[in-house]
Amino acid sequence: MILAYRILTTLLYPLLFIFLFLRILAKKEDLNRFKEKILPTHFNVKKKVNTKLIWFHAASIGEFKSVIPIIEQLSINNSNLRYLITTTTLSSASLASVELKKFENIEHRYFPFDVPFLIDRFLYLWRPDNIFLVDSEVWPNLILKSKKYNIPIALLNGRLTQKSLNRWLIFPNTAKKIFGKFALCLCSNIATKKFLEKLNIKNVYFEGNIKLINLLNNKESENKNQNIFLNERFWLAASTHRDEDIFCLKTHLEIKKKYKKIITLIAPRHIDNVEKIKLLAEKLNLKVQILNKNETILSDKEIIIINYFGALNEFFKDTKSVFIGKSMVRKIKNQGGQNPLEAVKFGCKIYHGPYVYNFEDIYKILKEKNIGKKIVDHKELSFELIRDLQNPLKESNLAPNSIKIYSQKTLFNSMRLIENFLKNEIN
Repeated sequence: MILAYRILTTLLYPLLFIFLFLRILAKKEDLNRFKEKILPTHFNVKKKVNTKLIWFHAASIGEFKSVIPIIEQLSINNSNLRYLITTTTLSSASLASVELKKFENIEHRYFPFDVPFLIDRFLYLWRPDNIFLVDSEVWPNLILKSKKYNIPIALLNGRLTQKSLNRWLIFPNTAKKIFGKFALCLCSNIATKKFLEKLNIKNVYFEGNIKLINLLNNKESENKNQNIFLNERFWLAASTHRDEDIFCLKTHLEIKKKYKKIITLIAPRHIDNVEKIKLLAEKLNLKVQILNKNETILSDKEIIIINYFGALNEFFKDTKSVFIGKSMVRKIKNQGGQNPLEAVKFGCKIYHGPYVYNFEDIYKILKEKNIGKKIVDHKELSFELIRDLQNPLKESNLAPNSIKIYSQKTLFNSMRLIENFLKNEIN
């Protein structure tokens, strides 16, 4: 099975150029950097002598954010470490370009396609000392090639959905061979841990979900619109997808029946949708503003569409109630859900739809802690928001104590295992 995968990925290589071209037309790829994914001449390798390079591969925004606290902790006692973070999405690269400016020891690149000769060349040129694959980023060619170069590899916050578990169980011997290459498996849930233990994989642990690690820099969450939020009723719809735009606007109209003066903030997952949201709102005779970075919300606007990356923390700080998108779209229910944890860290009350497939474990924790609530339509959401907005001021900017305690424990126990892995002290 592994040989078939290697042959297939090699044969598909020419078609990947067409695939990338179509994604560029759809504005889903970085026109200036997409070649990093497919051409070794554009890997843009930067290494320093007498330093140890740790490579984290994190697919998108949520995974990218989750490794930053790990890197910050590692850097406290290890000044000679450098880091490479690879991601696959345009949005994560845009965020990295902002967030990594404060670090001198982290490089960001796009992850090359899992084609044997691309991975081989990437490893040969970068020569990382250790590799962490984050969440569900299990790439067979990379895992097997790391063995060729004697690079220890670990699974960080590993997450396997029931669907992916069923696929792996079709080829249990292949699964055992691939997952058996990991020197350390830190799982994000019990189900993944049990699956790996069933395969007799060694050094499998569940210490909590690292996406819940609560490290915040409040200086970075300053918002020039803070004074407006002190005097107005408002709510935020975060990481919304296209089919949820009308849902948010209908919710706004329902709230207006109770509160004539209400501001709805919409932060679309893909900012190239802002003009479409604006047109949709104008058809409903709503007063709209597209908010760019460093702009002030105008006093006569009621629908504010956020049009820049890295904005959410600015608004989470002052927002009491947040709806998390990609959770109301039935047609993508098997990929549904966005990461709610940044909002949780700022003490927001979380609302979400029924389709949270990608984050079921996290939403379960939030429900148990009375932080998150599932809603089924815009009328139920408007009912909950109207109740929240009776007292519009946020009482605290801090995450609930239960989440803080959970995150601190997760960080401490995870770092102990990670540091042992880097020292090659995992039993």
